Amino acid sequence: MAGPDQMTAPRQTAMRLILLLGIVSLLGDIVSNGARSVTGPYLLTLGGSAAIVGLVAGLGEFTGYGLRVLTGLYSDQTQHYWRIVYLGYGLLLAIPFLALTGTWEVAAVLLITERIGKAIRAPARDTIISLAASPVGRGWGVGVHKALDQVGAIIGPLLLAAAILTGGGYQTGFAFLALPIVLLFVFLAIGKRAVPEPGIFERSDEDAAVPAARRFVPYATFLFLAMAGFASFPLISYHMKVQGLIADPSIPLIYAGAMAVSTLVALGGGWAYDRIGTRALLLIPLINIAIPALAFSTAPSLIVLGTLIWGVGIGLHETVMRASLADRTATEIRGQAFGYIYAVYGTGWFLGSTVMGVLYEVSVAHIIGFVAITEVLAVAAYVWMRQGRVRRL
Repeated sequence: MAGPDQMTAPRQTAMRLILLLGIVSLLGDIVSNGARSVTGPYLLTLGGSAAIVGLVAGLGEFTGYGLRVLTGLYSDQTQHYWRIVYLGYGLLLAIPFLALTGTWEVAAVLLITERIGKAIRAPARDTIISLAASPVGRGWGVGVHKALDQVGAIIGPLLLAAAILTGGGYQTGFAFLALPIVLLFVFLAIGKRAVPEPGIFERSDEDAAVPAARRFVPYATFLFLAMAGFASFPLISYHMKVQGLIADPSIPLIYAGAMAVSTLVALGGGWAYDRIGTRALLLIPLINIAIPALAFSTAPSLIVLGTLIWGVGIGLHETVMRASLADRTATEIRGQAFGYIYAVYGTGWFLGSTVMGVLYEVSVAHIIGFVAITEVLAVAAYVWMRQGRVRRL
């Protein structure tokens, strides 16, 4: 058996890798979230309806999360984590090509292509981060990475807002997003060179290698229901524009504000998880219920408040979910575990976004009712999960 020095890398090396991958994610989010901040208005200018916006947003998330079952399994079988991460980030190049499109159909394909890239890289990247987070505190390590990730989600919308304000329009903003992609690969290469074998950070736990389906179901059910009631920003931004409530340049700025909130919440959520565990998940349904009543109102101030609360949800969701899942799975199956749970997560978001897009054409009250029902059910699933039926996934 390998000795302690062989199995545990120094804490500072682990933190360095987390920071490097955080910068990579920061640059990636400048690109992806820069585009997402104006997806609703941009598709509207190309002739898309509210139902189309909801469908594209939902299908993008479903694809981006659903395919992770396969990519997670592949990353576990090959353990070619870095190679998979490189490939996934390469598909970010779909975003600059939005500058060349003239129809909502082509734009939709490019947006979904970017989400496929996310599906390819996420399980392998999250496995690397979870391994590196082991020596520094699982919640804190994941939270630091997510916070850096969200900084990029602030910068990207600001760049798009600047492009619109200076008269360059959406196309100029999309074209400019090619630069962060180049920088991203520089930092990715530095990270790979620093720690070519991320498995040195964590001892394998064979007892967690075979999760029981009956233990997985309550946890997955909770996440599915919670995400089904989580509104998508493209639909929120569509509401802002189609109702004439928020000026175009202000929409990405509001999105940036939500990402700033999510940055702080990611750090706080990670810190809280290390102290109270999965109880932090219970905040998610409570937050989700508040969002539609505010974000789909007709008062600009309430819309802004609802969007900021939406940012709280973004910061909390993946931080606590990723940390809790990593603590409950062995290194040998962690990639596929991330893949499976992300598939559940994304399916819930896809179905919920699609339903909300259709309900928006009826009334906002229908959206509020739908979210209230799904989140009450999510709380029930959380109670089921906490009744001692899920100890290890």
